[in-house]
Amino acid sequence: MTYQAAFRCIDAGCSGQWPLDSVMYRCPRCDDLLEVVHDLEPLRARSAGEWKALFDQRFMTTRWPHGSGVWGKKEWVAPHVADENVVSFFEGGTNLFWANRYGQQIGLDDLWIKLCGNSHTGSFKDLGMTVLVSTVKQMIADGKDIKAVACASTGDTSAALAAYCAAADIPAVVILPRGKITTAQLVQPLANGARVLAVDTDFDGCMKLVTQLAEDPSVYLANSMNSLRIEGQKTVSIEMVQQFDWNPPDWVIIPGGNLGNVSALGRGFEMLLELGLIDRRPRICVAQAAVASPLYASYQSGFDHFEPVTAGDTLASAIRIGDPVSRKKAIRTLQAFDGVVEQATEQELADTAARADLTGTFCCPHTGVALAALEKLVARGEIERHHKTVVVSTASGLKFSDFKVGYHDGSLSQVPEPRFANRPIEIANDFDEVLRAVHGAK
Repeated sequence: MTYQAAFRCIDAGCSGQWPLDSVMYRCPRCDDLLEVVHDLEPLRARSAGEWKALFDQRFMTTRWPHGSGVWGKKEWVAPHVADENVVSFFEGGTNLFWANRYGQQIGLDDLWIKLCGNSHTGSFKDLGMTVLVSTVKQMIADGKDIKAVACASTGDTSAALAAYCAAADIPAVVILPRGKITTAQLVQPLANGARVLAVDTDFDGCMKLVTQLAEDPSVYLANSMNSLRIEGQKTVSIEMVQQFDWNPPDWVIIPGGNLGNVSALGRGFEMLLELGLIDRRPRICVAQAAVASPLYASYQSGFDHFEPVTAGDTLASAIRIGDPVSRKKAIRTLQAFDGVVEQATEQELADTAARADLTGTFCCPHTGVALAALEKLVARGEIERHHKTVVVSTASGLKFSDFKVGYHDGSLSQVPEPRFANRPIEIANDFDEVLRAVHGAK
């Protein structure tokens, strides 16, 4: 069976399709964003039950490349890439953590956290980057003159791009906002040999620069405006349904910055619906930091208009984006999924992350934003106690140790009163004092 996919403009009134090996990121006719569309008829030759059985048979095996959570769904994601050109660290297959203790504290019986940070470079960006870099490797094998792959980043995208390009032996260029990402995030692209440019601007400024750079057809753009990234990231929704024995959750909460991840979730669920593997859509909530929340403001107006903002300083640095590229896709997804948008202040995101950590998690600040939004939805009754709810944790908390240390030692200027701070007890080298301290913990 031959499976096919192509680029298409997201504007339904704009016709035309282009091959996935085209060096293009916007519609050449109307300049709108592109999306990847699959020819569904060959896919329907397999029944829903047969697709479930095939995906279950492949899941987390060591068979190349299908053991990957992304490439195990290759026919639904990137059928144009030959197996020998797949660049993979067996990404995906991440844990759905049953956050029962935390859920009980906030009034939920069926709360789960999808730990996308349990991945090679520590974030969900690996899911999209494996598809993009594999496509570039395929293009080079087919004779295309691609000299480098470039991205603008607040940290996680650059780490994923650098690692996958290093494995593929393809040069990577990363443009970062100087002084606005953590040391742990900066060191990843450096360690993997990327050419890192630290620019005196914010992410939106970096995005403008890399978009200009990608006008050179030999420099391939790796940001989420490249819809190949979305194809890998959509496997988050497919995978969570698979982990629930092919039943969709009632709610999914996800942090939103450049907003590609929101449309990716929708793409995965829609494909499951179209091919009969599920019979309903979950509701989706996008969570934004209050100082970088243009989608929240647009939602408040019923999406009648959208105004970019200058994003303020936030602990959730990866979503410090005031002019998100994928806003049209995100709004379309939210409208289709009866979605909502919430926001969280710096105090809320930090305290909520710390509260969840006290039940065994180790949340990145962006997951803190999503959890704070979750608590608001539960408090006002939109999410009910029995609803199966999944919070997408986008990155490992280990990449944000400065955030964790600062919260607990009280040095974060954005969080003057950390409610759940836990500080070391300094005592003398005396057993009786140790014993008293231990008993005091009971």
